[in-house]
Amino acid sequence: MKKNLCFVMFAACAGMFAVQSANAQDAIVVEEESVTVGEVANCKTNYSVGRTDNWFIQLGAGIAVPLVENRLDEGKAKRHITATYNLGFGKWFSPYIGFRFSGYYGAMHWDNDSYSKARYGNLNFDLMWDMCNSLGGVDAARPVSVIPFVGLGGTYVWDIKSDGTNVMNDDGTTVRRRSWTLPVSAGIQFRFRLCQYVDFFLEGRASFYGDNFNGAVYGHPVDINIQATGGLSFNLGGVKYQAYNACKDMAYINSLNGQVNALRGELAATATALAAAQAQLPCPEVVEVDCPEVDAAPMMSTVRFSINSSKISDEEMVNVYNTAEYLKANPGVNVLIKGYADKDTGTSEYNMGLSKKRAQAVYDTLTKTYGIDKSRLAIEAEGSSEQVYDVNNWNRIVIFVPGN
Repeated sequence: MKKNLCFVMFAACAGMFAVQSANAQDAIVVEEESVTVGEVANCKTNYSVGRTDNWFIQLGAGIAVPLVENRLDEGKAKRHITATYNLGFGKWFSPYIGFRFSGYYGAMHWDNDSYSKARYGNLNFDLMWDMCNSLGGVDAARPVSVIPFVGLGGTYVWDIKSDGTNVMNDDGTTVRRRSWTLPVSAGIQFRFRLCQYVDFFLEGRASFYGDNFNGAVYGHPVDINIQATGGLSFNLGGVKYQAYNACKDMAYINSLNGQVNALRGELAATATALAAAQAQLPCPEVVEVDCPEVDAAPMMSTVRFSINSSKISDEEMVNVYNTAEYLKANPGVNVLIKGYADKDTGTSEYNMGLSKKRAQAVYDTLTKTYGIDKSRLAIEAEGSSEQVYDVNNWNRIVIFVPGN
């Protein structure tokens, strides 16, 4: 159910985001698709049990009657009833199925040639079925429960005292006075609720053995021990089952589906109206703008000179070299070499000559040192009448103006 709710909310948020982010200049196409959550095929309530829930301990006592070889040499044989004691613990891992380890101790008496007796201890693993929860619906507070069970276990019999014993030890000379057997058993328990933590139970069990249960082998091939016990069952932490039904919130989910589908319908209508409005908008006229011609800008490289000097320093020679490399890489480009002088030093006539010498020095280096064709170069002396920079000292330069 949580996954369905998350999907529904995600779809609603996605729809709202799509409306807000629509671009008014683009056509919007909405594919309308209804959101539905399919009916859950199995609406049966399921139950789970925590690891620490529904453990129980049973204490009981009762009677036992062994159905074994029964005869007397003199007089009439009879069945003898003896006491038996029971201790068990187990867990219900669902409202329907549980398990239990159940131990019994007691003495058994029977007639076999003479009055016979022995003691026994028995441990069983039982698989239990709560018939009422299975057939009548789960109810943790049910006042009466009927619980059939089957079990598999082991029984140790010792201190056998009987004249009819005929099972010999391995040496073949002495009678065996003890035995190990593996019985199967079946029974039924009636459980009566006293409170959340305590039940009273009555139980009957029949355990089936091979013919050597009491140390005597003849007659019927199966020995049976019948036990009837009663006692108290202590429910550790009470009886608790956690119910879950996938259909419980289906109506709420369907309501959310309806809201999402309504939002999808509104989104589709809005998109249609927006597309119609866009179709009616006039297209704006495009005005052609003539771009003014821009005079060729100076190249980035410049050559700086010291005051009252037309000699190219070693530091500035790299700029002449860069210009030469540029011209070699662009053979269709010609360059105007413009020389300048600062106005705060010398007269206008003197600065005119100095600026021409500076331009000539760069011209000679490009042609003679770096092999640039003279036809691609021109010289222009600006003197100090025109200042490229506001800072006076920066105008002791030669600049390169590219042309065709």
